[in-house]
Amino acid sequence: MMPAAATAGGSAETFTGLMDHVAQGFEALGAAILIVGVIWSFVLAVVAVRRSGWSAKAYLVLRQAFGGTLLLGLEVLVAADLVRTVAVAPTLDNVLVLGLIVVIRTFLSFSLETEIKGVAPWRRALMDGAGTIRRASASALESEPPP
Repeated sequence: MMPAAATAGGSAETFTGLMDHVAQGFEALGAAILIVGVIWSFVLAVVAVRRSGWSAKAYLVLRQAFGGTLLLGLEVLVAADLVRTVAVAPTLDNVLVLGLIVVIRTFLSFSLETEIKGVAPWRRALMDGAGTIRRASASALESEPPP
């Protein structure tokens, strides 16, 4: 029969290992979102170019779709950092590093949203990351004769 302390230590290691795999899963998902999103952004831009020629519209489609992809990817990567810090290694150093990462990613997200939408976040009510990708897709698929 195993002592209670050995069993508790084993289950803690199992939980930590499981949470580490969960964090790795979030990181893989974030990387996949970024890769697929970049490819999709260029596909949308090519469709916009073919429908309306080289124009500001094609550039705007690329910029909006790529920016929305970056925002979504950053959110998933922040989730991975949270899981890893809280469940795997909740030391003071890791919490401070997580805080710095969250501050940097929040600033980057704020900057990207402002750049994509042209307006500060508190000045828009119905615009969001998924809506940006949807609008970019719809804009790319609109038909306009080439100039």
